[in-house]
Amino acid sequence: MTKSKIASYIDHTLLAPQAGIKQIVLLCQEAKRYNFASVCVNPIYVSSAAEELSGSGVKVCTVVGFPLGATTTKDKINESKNAIANGADEIDMVINIGAAKDGRFSEVGTDILGVVKACKTAGKKLGKNIIVKTILETCLLDDNAIVNCCLCAKKAGADFVKTSTGFATPKGVDGNPLPNGASEHHVSLMRKTVGDDMGVKASGGIRSARTAISMLEAGANRIGTSSGVSILENWDESETVNSKY
Repeated sequence: MTKSKIASYIDHTLLAPQAGIKQIVLLCQEAKRYNFASVCVNPIYVSSAAEELSGSGVKVCTVVGFPLGATTTKDKINESKNAIANGADEIDMVINIGAAKDGRFSEVGTDILGVVKACKTAGKKLGKNIIVKTILETCLLDDNAIVNCCLCAKKAGADFVKTSTGFATPKGVDGNPLPNGASEHHVSLMRKTVGDDMGVKASGGIRSARTAISMLEAGANRIGTSSGVSILENWDESETVNSKY
């Protein structure tokens, strides 16, 4: 796979709470230089990113209900509408994780549907097709819940299912931290569940070219990472000669 091809899969991400405007501008400049799919920023920086990326072809992605997913559907809808008005092209919403853990999947689906409808309606008024990605936080869910959440997202008309926020802090029974990002197993499960009609975004802990390729091979077609530049600068096309990519 060429560098330009892998770049087209990457959402160049900066969601750290301490990120300032200079870092966001740099993020956008890097995204234009490498032609990433999008930049993913917190809602407060959507308008700045949209201005910086105007005419570049790089999309502006932002997060909604982030990182807990524990705001009401009405709040997520309002947050989405505001972001779209400010120039967002893609919305990554965190699902109702508590409902998913409880097996209350009808509530998960209703939450997603409300945001999807609002985003599509707001986008249509602007002549844009807003892409909606649903963040499942897979490290907190078992396989059955992941499958059901994927089916909820598909039924609601979301465009992607996404693995992680990168901000969860799961712990084992011994109290030690567990992995909180994307895994090949979860990506493969999500792809198998949604089929070829939806996107799968792998995010969280993807910091190397090798990891990025493993996620693509597992079924992802978008990569969320804050290490996009490093991945490309260390990209060795010869390593992917036997890959389907």
